[in-house]
Amino acid sequence: MTDQLDILAFGAHPDDVEIGMAGTLAKYKEQGYKTGICDLTYAERSSNGNVEIRQKEASEAARVLELDARIQLSLPDRGLFMKEAYILEIVSVIRKYKPRLVFAPYCEDRHPDHGNCARLVEEAVFSSGIKRVEDAKSQGAHKPENLYFYQINGLHKPDFLIEISSQIEKKTKALEAYTSQFERDPSGVDTPLTNGYVEAVISRERAYGKQIGSMYAEGFFAKGPIVLNHDLLGGI
Repeated sequence: MTDQLDILAFGAHPDDVEIGMAGTLAKYKEQGYKTGICDLTYAERSSNGNVEIRQKEASEAARVLELDARIQLSLPDRGLFMKEAYILEIVSVIRKYKPRLVFAPYCEDRHPDHGNCARLVEEAVFSSGIKRVEDAKSQGAHKPENLYFYQINGLHKPDFLIEISSQIEKKTKALEAYTSQFERDPSGVDTPLTNGYVEAVISRERAYGKQIGSMYAEGFFAKGPIVLNHDLLGGI
């Protein structure tokens, strides 16, 4: 696996990134770009499954998506508060992998960890580009070209869509890797994830696809203008 990535997507828990943008990661991987996921926590407080199971599921999802890197941090599940130490851990990851683009969850979400992850990553992206901000590994500054946000829960109006019709099967398989989260086990408990959640996510992407005359698309958010260099007429 290479260190330098074109796209690095952060999630609070293993499965967050797959829910929001597995299709986009697969699409750019197919075009020859280097892709990776960084999970901030082990999701150790999840209602179903356990850390060992979740790690195996994350590895299987990474295999399906052919990721170049899957990074696992050990920040506390349900404890992703704005702390300098947490920001600097993320800075270290960004400086090591030097991504061109960084993705994080959209801040408007029913799960507080997702919004907190977005805020931590946004702070880290900014700090990563400042040479006088030192991380634990004393790495040089790196400034990603842009930071975008993907959806986990909810159906919001995105700033832009990425067409993923050819990648919807990979997205579905990546989500299905998380059996402990999306399938009701007799020994588990009911959660919003165990009641048709994968089907709801795929239906959302179908709704976005319909908006652009396609079968499936994923929605994203940006804090600044979107720059189009060569794809105004629909190129990918």
